[in-house]
Amino acid sequence: MDARFTAEQDEMRRALRELLRRRCGPEESRSAVDTPAGYDPALWRTLAEQLGLPGLALPEEYGGVGCSATELALACEETGRVLAATPLLATSVLVAPLVLALGTEKQRAELLPRMASGTLTAALAVPPGTALGLTGDNSGDWAGGGRAGGVQARRSGGSQPHAPRWRLYGEVGQVLDGHSAGLLLVAAHAGGFARSRTLLFLVPGDAAGLVRTRQTSLDASRPQARVQLRDTQAELLGDDDAADVLGALARAGDTAAAVLACEAVGAADRVLEMTVEYVGQREQFGRVIGSFQAVKHRLADVYVQLQAARSAAYFAAWAAVHQEQRVGGLALAQALDALRTAAAEGIQLHGGIGFTWEHEAQRYFKRATADDLLFGPVHRLRAHAADAARLFTGAEVSV
Repeated sequence: MDARFTAEQDEMRRALRELLRRRCGPEESRSAVDTPAGYDPALWRTLAEQLGLPGLALPEEYGGVGCSATELALACEETGRVLAATPLLATSVLVAPLVLALGTEKQRAELLPRMASGTLTAALAVPPGTALGLTGDNSGDWAGGGRAGGVQARRSGGSQPHAPRWRLYGEVGQVLDGHSAGLLLVAAHAGGFARSRTLLFLVPGDAAGLVRTRQTSLDASRPQARVQLRDTQAELLGDDDAADVLGALARAGDTAAAVLACEAVGAADRVLEMTVEYVGQREQFGRVIGSFQAVKHRLADVYVQLQAARSAAYFAAWAAVHQEQRVGGLALAQALDALRTAAAEGIQLHGGIGFTWEHEAQRYFKRATADDLLFGPVHRLRAHAADAARLFTGAEVSV
């Protein structure tokens, strides 16, 4: 394994960091999350047109750049530094890989070029941690399991060859960018007890019977929505209702966890920079507080934890592409721990101003906490990884 970045990767990171520095400062970020879309459409168009960010990991035949999930993870490290509110995670990390893996050629040709160009945003309507296999075995019970709850699917009985043959009913909460996405990819349970299975369906954002309500979220840069489907027509993703949907969701979840880990590392790196800069300026007892040994030790601990998380995140991004092993959940757990520690120390060392909601350190702490609630929690990420590796199977504990 060659751990060095290529010249192209370094240039991509440099260009993206420079663009975000100019277009996505604290004030711009705060203004963007208050818009109806929850992000700045102008910034999203710039990221798509100048850098090709939405299609970074999509094949060139579908209008993408032709890179891999590794480059996408490195790009998200830069967006994480500034907590950029964009549809990148929902569209390019969660939905696009599933369409690429399971969609028919017609569906891929129709949807992926629009996603790659940034003209179509998408959202994955599933419970994130469970459905993506990050905190447990995604057996499909979360989709309804033939019982009440989740989203149910039934055939509509249409005789026309191109008419939608399925109708969905149910509700999903905490759907990332679900209120504004032009396309929803909904996981639903079909078959009852006789042929119990989980399938994925394409639902246009303007479909009849689709009700989307933006929810108040702890981290405003991660807009979420409650999606209700009231006998809504839908198109099956792919042409085979026996496809390995759960396996595809688990693979997408591992890649998403690696991307999220890199994003959290970028955020932790930035909040540590802010804190180091501040303690080098603030004075107490006639000297800057950064010169006190206790402050140095605390920041050194954060730095060590950050570097360990960065190594884990980079390896997870590499492993997701080469399919060596699924370590995304472990990397995400370590990165979220590092971000939470860095943000907490930043709040403490900024003193009274750090405890105000308006301070930037609070936004990073909210990101760590919100991601922990949405994709974790951290202890369940680690516990599931241990179970998957059969780490404690047959182990005897002596007291």
